[in-house]
Amino acid sequence: MTFVIGVDGGGTRTRAVLLAADGRELARAEGPGAVVTSDTSEVAARAVSTAVQAAAREAGVSLPAAALWAGLAGAGREPASGRVEAALASAGLADRVHVATDAEAAFHDAFDEGSGVLLIAGTGSIALGRGGAGRWVRAGGWGQRVGDEGSGYAIGEAALRAVMRAHDGRGPTTILSESVIASCAVASPEDIVGWIERASKGEVAALVPSVAHAAAAGDAAACAILGHAVSELAGHVAAILRRAERWPDPVPLALWGGLLGAGGPLRAATLKALAAHPMDVRDIDLDPPAGAARMALALR
Repeated sequence: MTFVIGVDGGGTRTRAVLLAADGRELARAEGPGAVVTSDTSEVAARAVSTAVQAAAREAGVSLPAAALWAGLAGAGREPASGRVEAALASAGLADRVHVATDAEAAFHDAFDEGSGVLLIAGTGSIALGRGGAGRWVRAGGWGQRVGDEGSGYAIGEAALRAVMRAHDGRGPTTILSESVIASCAVASPEDIVGWIERASKGEVAALVPSVAHAAAAGDAAACAILGHAVSELAGHVAAILRRAERWPDPVPLALWGGLLGAGGPLRAATLKALAAHPMDVRDIDLDPPAGAARMALALR
């Protein structure tokens, strides 16, 4: 039978969805995370292959599919994304292969071919928009070294800095000290230096609940950290609105990721920060691999 595959890959997991030619969902499966960098293109391709093969087994179909559309974290930069696309094409997973970003997969699920702004904040952060003129605009998503403002990683790193400042007497005493030391499983603030050198992005982002709990208790340092994160995320959206053209009124907006999705610790504050802009907030639970699969249908 004719079928296509959509893939959404991030730092934690890779998800694959198989659709029949008429759009019916045939199966889903998961694999390890797939983040595209100059050093991990082959690893990302293997993660995609694992998820796709598992979905094909679940559906009882044989590869290759007619088309594969994969949205992968970090895939917006060449030449690494091109290497992943070439590796997937040679793996025999599909007759036609296209690699884009995980943000694009989520955007397509939220807005299909229409206009809108998607703001994502999880371990990393990015905003993606498309105005009425059809031109794509992005803000952020440049990684933890020069971007990812307002993300879980940025919040976790700021918490570590607040603890060290308090330890030195350069900053106010904060209840973050006890909870962060416990979360890092270290004995003292001095041990944080060694911990951060070996910690993954996800482990740093996992400090967000400690910051949220401290802020709820009124801790000044934690409140400042979350306030700065909200300001940065609102700035992502403001930049998108300035740069794209012919927006509908109000502008469709979707929020996604662990910090901004339903129940996310920054969702309410971010929406409040965006109140000056007329926005049509889409209260939907996004399904990025399904969005990717629909894009695969268009590749046939």
